[in-house]
Amino acid sequence: MIKPSTERPALMRIKRGDRVVIITGKDKGGEGKVLLVDRKKSRVIVEGKNMVTRHTKQSTAHPQGGLIKKEAPLHVSNVMLLHNGKPTRVGYKVERKEVNGKMVNVKYRVAKRTGEIID
Repeated sequence: MIKPSTERPALMRIKRGDRVVIITGKDKGGEGKVLLVDRKKSRVIVEGKNMVTRHTKQSTAHPQGGLIKKEAPLHVSNVMLLHNGKPTRVGYKVERKEVNGKMVNVKYRVAKRTGEIID
C-alpha cells in the first residue's frame, strides 16, 4: 500500500504572470511569462518554452487530430525571476504594520540582487 505524501509543498517564489528566464535545459536563456504554477509538484509552465509534441486522436476540440505542440512543465529550480530585465533570486521581507488598530505582519517579495520590493 502506498501512503499519500505528508510533506508540505515547497515555498514557491515564482507567481503566475511573472517574467522568468530559463537557466538550464534545452531552452536555456529563453525568457517568458509564467502561465501556470503547480505548488504540489514544484513546477511552472512558461509561455512558448519547453515545447513538446502530443499525438492526439480526433475530437470535437481537435477535429483534425494529429500532432499538437504545447508547453510542458519545468521544475521551479530551473527558472529565475526577471526584475528590471535582470535575473535575480527572490527573498522575503516581513514588516509589522498597523491596520484598523491591529498590528499585522505584511510579507513582501524582495529581489536579492537589488534589495527592491517586487510586489
